[in-house]
Amino acid sequence: MKYVLSLVLVTMLAFTSSSQAELNVGDMAPNFTMQGTDGKTYTLSDFKGKKAVVLAWFPKAFTSGCTVECKSLAENGDKLKAFNAQYFMASTDDIEKNKEFALETKADFPLLSDPDGEVADAYDVNMFGFAKRHTFYIDKSGKIVMIDKNVRPATSAEDMAKYMAMLNFDK
Repeated sequence: MKYVLSLVLVTMLAFTSSSQAELNVGDMAPNFTMQGTDGKTYTLSDFKGKKAVVLAWFPKAFTSGCTVECKSLAENGDKLKAFNAQYFMASTDDIEKNKEFALETKADFPLLSDPDGEVADAYDVNMFGFAKRHTFYIDKSGKIVMIDKNVRPATSAEDMAKYMAMLNFDK
């Protein structure tokens, strides 16, 4: 009986985790429309042919690692603004919580909210209602050119700038 229950659980997990194919470098980035903490709504396709996009998913507002990461981007934004790229942090938190978080961390860039988790699902970062800390680098054509799955919150801005230069994002 124990074996049967284990088998059922493993099968259920396999089906829930494989319902969305994993994104890879070279794939077209899933389009998204999410509300930003600056009151604007952002859609990936609006940047096509104009700007590269960096989408940095974070698990939860007001947690230690996420606070460190957001402050890194806020305090070192000049390194990122040197590029012709739009960068965002995104989470499954609701917009009000992200607005409070943006104020507390002095974020001078938009934090995007995906409270229903649909976009997080499309990017294969949704894990039990929280986003995995993954950063997607998307070129002007809308193609994923890099996925950072080992984000270091304390040096997030410096790392982003290094990767944007390495990927030859326009300045």
